[in-house]
Amino acid sequence: MVPSPPRLRVEPGLQRLWAPWRAAYVHRRRRDSGCIFCLGRLAPSALKKKLVLYSSAKALVMLNRFPYNSGHLLIAPRRHRASPELLTSQERALLAELLARCLTILKKALKPDGFNLGMNLGRIAGAGIPGHLHWHIVPRWAGDTNFMPVVGSTRVISQHLDANFELLKPLFKQLAPALS
Repeated sequence: MVPSPPRLRVEPGLQRLWAPWRAAYVHRRRRDSGCIFCLGRLAPSALKKKLVLYSSAKALVMLNRFPYNSGHLLIAPRRHRASPELLTSQERALLAELLARCLTILKKALKPDGFNLGMNLGRIAGAGIPGHLHWHIVPRWAGDTNFMPVVGSTRVISQHLDANFELLKPLFKQLAPALS
């Protein structure tokens, strides 16, 4: 008699996957350290530590430290504003241009099959930083949504943040003269 295969054990609630990079988020000190987008002028080494790929007087682009997928970018104006209508028309135009250029860079570097683009305005809408608007660009690939989120309530990120930064940073250097 052939033994039956083990049954998949599905428990309600969160399943666990070892993801040590999340420890920095879970164990961080809960202090008001200011807005992550209001950086002021930082040295290049500090920009790398903050995962900033592009920074100008008007806008910045950074990798999301707690991404939904590899290459998850955040685009924000430098001015601390909660909603697009509070920006000047020039700032809105710059953010739209930056969004388009980020898509081009991600297509070239990561070759995703598609993207999710979004902005959460207000805490009730899911904004983690409700006072400073920012776009999310999330690259997507066929098959990137698999059994892990559905069965295990867990998302698997396929590339480390440092590797993403090193891959994307040279491509973002080309933006500085074009958008200044």
